[in-house]
Amino acid sequence: MASGEVAPSAKAKYLQIADDLAAQIRLGTLSPGRAVPSETELMQRYGVASGTVRKAIAELRTMQLIETHHGRGSFVRSRPPVQRKSSDRFRRSHRKAGKAAYLVEEERAGGKPSVTVLHVGPAAASENIARHLRVPEGTQVLVRRRRYFRDGVPTEEATSYLPWDIVRDIPEMFAENPGGGGIYARLEEHGYELAEFVETVQARLATKPETAALALSPGSPVIHLVRQAFDTSGRVVEVCDTVMAADQFVLDYRFPATD
Repeated sequence: MASGEVAPSAKAKYLQIADDLAAQIRLGTLSPGRAVPSETELMQRYGVASGTVRKAIAELRTMQLIETHHGRGSFVRSRPPVQRKSSDRFRRSHRKAGKAAYLVEEERAGGKPSVTVLHVGPAAASENIARHLRVPEGTQVLVRRRRYFRDGVPTEEATSYLPWDIVRDIPEMFAENPGGGGIYARLEEHGYELAEFVETVQARLATKPETAALALSPGSPVIHLVRQAFDTSGRVVEVCDTVMAADQFVLDYRFPATD
């Protein structure tokens, strides 16, 4: 079937177009990293309205064949999503080797990781953060906000909230780079041995600020993950609020089937 032609089918036109483009991607006609033809070009090629083209592009994103970056357009995916294994990412051996979880994951996925620190400083805990930290609302905490990239593309934005009485005596926590192994390594060095992590995960549509921060197209889904880090005394020593581009990650959980 020539490019730009779709065979008669009971399928919706946008699905026919998505199938045709998917075939081009799998055959290599549209190679990894290459820009997908513009909306205008696809409208002319297939003789359809803009809404049909947008639905076809959204279908390709759902199939994880392309990725869309705000202001740049859509591109054939050059790498698979990062597989985030809950049973592995926070191993103490990684921290002792001087590697934070994000670096370990990206190296295994074959990507080039980088991070931009957006803010480090004190703040009063909001009602939601205070509840997760198990402290009174308004309690002073240290806020560490950063944006993570893979191969120069933003993939997630994470904000850590740490009790002030813990971090005030750990100077590395106030630096943009807290050192090898990240903030969890610094906590353990100062006697707060980590025992457990509890994560709450929600899928939703990105807000406008999140769309801009992660270079997403309007209406893109994100994974909103909130993690509590407990030490061996049962105290919550950090809450991390993370927003992740949903098409960039696969969350892999392992847990026992016993009582």
